[in-house]
Amino acid sequence: MRDQSSASVPAPEALRLDVAALRAATPGCERVVHFNNAGCGLLATPVLDAMVDHLNLEARIGGYEASAARAAEVRGFYTEIAALINTRPDNIAFAGSATHAYANALSSIPFEAGDVILTTRDDFISNQIAFLSLRKRFGVRIVHAPDAPGGGVDVEAMAALMRTHRPRLVSATHVPTNSGLVSPVAEIGRHCRELDLLYLVDACQSVGQLAIDVEEIGCDLLTATCRKFLRGPRGSGFLYVSDRVLEAGYEPLFIDMHGARWTEPGGYEPAATAARFEEWEFPYATVLGSAAAVRYAREVGIGAIEQRTPALAARLRDRLEPLPGVRVLDRGPRLAALVTFEVQGWEAQPFKEAVDARGVNSALSFREFARFDFGDKDVDWCLRLSPHYYNTEEEVDRVADAIADLVGAGPR
Repeated sequence: MRDQSSASVPAPEALRLDVAALRAATPGCERVVHFNNAGCGLLATPVLDAMVDHLNLEARIGGYEASAARAAEVRGFYTEIAALINTRPDNIAFAGSATHAYANALSSIPFEAGDVILTTRDDFISNQIAFLSLRKRFGVRIVHAPDAPGGGVDVEAMAALMRTHRPRLVSATHVPTNSGLVSPVAEIGRHCRELDLLYLVDACQSVGQLAIDVEEIGCDLLTATCRKFLRGPRGSGFLYVSDRVLEAGYEPLFIDMHGARWTEPGGYEPAATAARFEEWEFPYATVLGSAAAVRYAREVGIGAIEQRTPALAARLRDRLEPLPGVRVLDRGPRLAALVTFEVQGWEAQPFKEAVDARGVNSALSFREFARFDFGDKDVDWCLRLSPHYYNTEEEVDRVADAIADLVGAGPR
């Protein structure tokens, strides 16, 4: 039974959002019902303008010259991200994706045979594959904390595993890609701090829809993308690196001339800031678009977004749960704006194509994306719908009606 704490009625702050104005600033709203924000959010006009303007400048004066002319605006990426997650700009590194950021973070840890990586069963597929690759190459051990009966990790059991194994790394995904679950990352972080354990958080699906405070979470490293609920461009993400990680000398395995100074023929000195996790080449139009996206989200108000977005998802679950042949899969004490459900009698691709034909953007998830979670739920595939604050209640009802029509008519 899913928890009802994902309120169906938005808080007063969320009710004050001018949804019509937000939609007017989102050109895609005129063409499609976009319920695939967990894949890519629709770009707002200020984001698009920032990117196109810089590309035009590059075409007029040259790429190097354009980046130099926009150096102050480029620095705005770091100040905006830092303000978003409650840290300093020096603790932020730009990355081409959340996976790139995650891999760079992992590469900075000097794993040895027998080291333990403690994680959960509700993790992102690429993270799990990375752990398996580390096991193959270095002989690390991967330990998965058990889930609680109601869904999501059993934090106390995870803390006991911390004390037993003294893991080299503790890792958790805030919101997995295949479920609406919100993991208790701050509770996990408190145990990590008590035991002085290195803690990495994947916030790819939570940044932009939930308030993120790295001090409250207590993480050493945090990764995210800009293309999802932040509504930034593709090919953009970031890595947060705590002061204690920087001071301890962690650095990526393949550091370059941006991340380090070649101080002598036989030595180099890494940058003092999180810049050591970056490379020299930057997609500057993308960086500026990402900065504009974060600025836009902060102007809308993360508090309001955090109330409205999950509330739209809760409304959708309420509409889908009674439908015959539909099984809503999201479980846990707190749910985000990812709605996943199984449909009996349909194959995955034909069902998505039928939803596409109704003018609704969605995404598919398969068992190989979530071996533990989908294995426990005994599901081979599901459709994922992920509304955002610029979507409307009328769109939620339209999508639910479309699903009802499809399951009522049966597969074609």
